Amino acid sequence: MGDIVPADARLLDGDSIEVDQSALTGESLPVTAKSGGAVYSGSIIRQGEIDAVVYATGSNTYFGKTALLVEQAHTVSHFQKAVMKIGDYLIVLAVALVALILVFALFRGDKVLTTLEFCLVLLVAAIPVAMPTVLSVTMAVGARLLAKKEAIVTRLSAIEELAGVDVLCSDKTGTLTENKLTLGDPFCIDGISPANVVLWAALASRAEDQDTIDLAVIGGVKDGRELESCKVLHFMPFDPVHKRTEATVKAADGKQFFVAKGAPQVILQMATNAGDVKASVDKAILDFAGRGFRSLGVARADEQGQWKFVGMLPLFDPPRADAKETIANAGQMGVKIKMVTGDQIAIARETSRQLGLGTNIVNASALGDTTNNVTPEISQEIEKADGFAQVFPEHKFYIVNSLQQSGHIVGMTGDGVNDAPALKKADCGIAVSGATDAARAAASIVLLSSGLSVIIDAIKESRRIFQRMNSYAIYRIAETLRVLFFMTLAILVFNFYPVTAVMIVMIALLNDGAILSIAYDNVLYRNRPEAWNMRLVLSISTVLGVIGVAAAFLLFYLGERIFHMDRLTVQTLMYLKLSVAGHLTIFLTRTRGPFWSIRPAKTLLLAVVGTQAIATLIAVYGVFMAPLGWKWAGLVWAYAIAWALINDRVKLLAYRIFDPIKKAIPQTEAPADDTQEVATRAYEIYQKRVHGESQQDQDWLEAERETHLEEAAKNKPAA
Repeated sequence: MGDIVPADARLLDGDSIEVDQSALTGESLPVTAKSGGAVYSGSIIRQGEIDAVVYATGSNTYFGKTALLVEQAHTVSHFQKAVMKIGDYLIVLAVALVALILVFALFRGDKVLTTLEFCLVLLVAAIPVAMPTVLSVTMAVGARLLAKKEAIVTRLSAIEELAGVDVLCSDKTGTLTENKLTLGDPFCIDGISPANVVLWAALASRAEDQDTIDLAVIGGVKDGRELESCKVLHFMPFDPVHKRTEATVKAADGKQFFVAKGAPQVILQMATNAGDVKASVDKAILDFAGRGFRSLGVARADEQGQWKFVGMLPLFDPPRADAKETIANAGQMGVKIKMVTGDQIAIARETSRQLGLGTNIVNASALGDTTNNVTPEISQEIEKADGFAQVFPEHKFYIVNSLQQSGHIVGMTGDGVNDAPALKKADCGIAVSGATDAARAAASIVLLSSGLSVIIDAIKESRRIFQRMNSYAIYRIAETLRVLFFMTLAILVFNFYPVTAVMIVMIALLNDGAILSIAYDNVLYRNRPEAWNMRLVLSISTVLGVIGVAAAFLLFYLGERIFHMDRLTVQTLMYLKLSVAGHLTIFLTRTRGPFWSIRPAKTLLLAVVGTQAIATLIAVYGVFMAPLGWKWAGLVWAYAIAWALINDRVKLLAYRIFDPIKKAIPQTEAPADDTQEVATRAYEIYQKRVHGESQQDQDWLEAERETHLEEAAKNKPAA
């Protein structure tokens, strides 16, 4: 007892054993392994003894393959792809326009050194070198906010991935459930009180063994004084031969009696009242099996050998109190929760039903060879599934990979070594509270509190962070286009440099420095997964950029032709206009609706006002440029604000054109729940075998296969 299995092995002839596979499946309850079955490296033998033949060692074992899967799991974040796309777009555009300026300047005979100096400065200003910094700072500030919600970010880009998660594969034990075996309402015989049934089962248990089932039974005793008043004179622990525990007890009144607990079929066989109670016991077993409960039979005897079957105790891991509501909230946010568990199908289906996830639970072994590519049929089955049962590490990896290939951004929760490959493979791996070091190392986010609600809170916060990044991306592209097109057209058409190289550098420093404060902006998250829509981002920013170019040329025309300013003063005028109008653009891009629909954060407002006050003073008093004066500076501010109001209306129109509201897609009908039919068939299979030989998992799988075949035959059209 307590031996660690050193390699994958096939069991030979002998009695069944109890195996703890929590290192592989994450499930705390031991499973029964029989002759011909397999045990895996890293498992622990809890009870029993049997010979076995080794068939896999080292990296060829289930445990070894887990380590290999971690090494194979590599994903490129959507954040990196988005930054690269934006950067490539602006760099190619900047290089093309600068090359055009250079060719025209040389053709017209302009000074080569002056032209090269200007082109170099324009190229540096146009390339979004500050974009990765601003976006990283935004995510870093967001990571601090997530830490306050007890979610520690280990990889910054995971924040953006979490905002886009539309499928969350959640571990059952400890995340959706309490990871605490609990007693349900006992089934009692002949009017015996439930409290007595629980008490007698507790007397046939021993806390010192630290057995999960024994601790649950003892914990179910409501009045501890009754348990303490009885003295256990002799205790017989569980063994593979008798398949039960027994105790000789002396009550408070001095009378001696005997108690036993074990598999209901075993306890029923030894009871003298079996003939009278068998029908009702069989019905209760069927009911408990259909709901995925583990059953314990309880018997009592006042004389040695005169056992009376007194009742049954259902054992289950109850759902967390907040899980069902949290799952409903996740659905409203566009996140589909899929339960992933190493438990048997009946338990998984009942838990899923209680949580409102659905009852289409897929047996992971039915997914086929996980080393092969995902077939369309398997991909569709995984897509439609509400959850997966009897899952091993390679199944989790396979499920995540299939969902990613179907276009989903997948989140995965886990806590054990067995979860590490899937955590690393997922777009956003989440190590839950109490996770092993291996799981934390593979995950992108580590939770400090248990339950699903903290994950949903983290998703909400990550979507706010994404909104800030998206706002900055549109702003940065729009401003780069505004400066590039205005400068290029002014040079090509009017043979005039509207701003100097020094002015370009000052605009870049003031604007990019202040825009870091967008990390603290007020935003509202959307009730749908976020993703980089580059077509929309480039379309909106291009519209705003083009309108900005038109506004700049109109002011240039007014300054030179209407107000008859000299060229140096016009340059100062255009410098202030580009600086002020540029920063006002951030107030347009930060909201999808009118700019006043969401109040900006004080930090952002003060940063913008502060930097533009500096830019205005530089222009008014002529630092590195011709002085403009307060009158013309006031005109520029009024002009920029007026065009900002116009741009806001244009932005709303652009969103309606490029991103119209889509009609909701009708939901498909949920698959029928055949749990009761499968439970009935599973018990029929049990009846055909020798009583006492319990193989609940195998019976359930066989019953489910036969039920599905019968349904398929009924639905098959006649020839």
